[in-house]
Amino acid sequence: MNDKSILFSTQSYAYLKQEILLKDGFEEGQIECKTFPDGEHYYRILTNVEYREVTLIGGTITDKDTLELYDVACGLVEGGARKLNIVIPFYAYSTMERAVKNGEIITAKTRARLLSAIPQAYFGNRIIFIDLHAEGIPHYLEGGTRAVHIYAKSIIIQTAINIAGKDFVMASTDAGRAKWVESLANEMQVEAAFVYKRRLSGSDTKLTGVNADVKNKKVIIYDDMIRTGGSLLQAAKAYKEAGAAQIYVLATHGVLPEGAVSKLKTSGLIEKIVVTNTHPSALAQQDDFLEVVSVGDLIAEKLLAIRSL
Repeated sequence: MNDKSILFSTQSYAYLKQEILLKDGFEEGQIECKTFPDGEHYYRILTNVEYREVTLIGGTITDKDTLELYDVACGLVEGGARKLNIVIPFYAYSTMERAVKNGEIITAKTRARLLSAIPQAYFGNRIIFIDLHAEGIPHYLEGGTRAVHIYAKSIIIQTAINIAGKDFVMASTDAGRAKWVESLANEMQVEAAFVYKRRLSGSDTKLTGVNADVKNKKVIIYDDMIRTGGSLLQAAKAYKEAGAAQIYVLATHGVLPEGAVSKLKTSGLIEKIVVTNTHPSALAQQDDFLEVVSVGDLIAEKLLAIRSL
């Protein structure tokens, strides 16, 4: 029996597939994809997967990508895959992971149900997440689908050290991420900081202070995800007003819609932003202000570690 895992990806994540294929233990799987004139999508799995361990890398960055992930995963199981690992570098439905107002739909849960509906391979399905925005999301998976949550802590720590050595303050955008930032700070033996917020209304907040002394110090702000950067800029301004000498930003997921990088750069508050390549949008941004580091080794190590499980 061939002990290599056959590696597939959705179209948006071909770059991660190619990177992981450079590691020992994987072989490339081929899929034919095309779109009919009416917009319907066609997929055909060209590689024989019968009784093989198969890994599919795909994001949920859009509903189209989510459905492509679902369709291809179903096809791999129907093709006879022995085991199916689904790697989701960025789970895009974390914002609506719980209902606040009556009638709100929890899309984090409905999408998890969709992924749970993928037929089970002979020896089961695993879904592998990276730095989820809401850690309760794996509990939304149903049936026999198992969840594996990878933390990118090692990448964040090494990147922080590369930026500032060991003399800096590890900071968060708000108290909500304080525990995670404190964990990072404790491991690096540096001080942790966060900003206090006061809610003015359902959508508006006001920053009221910083809990640590950052005067004349380098500050590295960590957040799991950067979208438009509005909250990040508020926090950066608070740390700057508290006397921070330089401010850098680290994030696992760089969603960064059009205009976000420019807005963050022109603010003049931030020296540099570093994100990982869990979201293809980060790779599409060409700017010296934004550095992208890879999670390829992290994913490959986890896949190799769980192969015998």
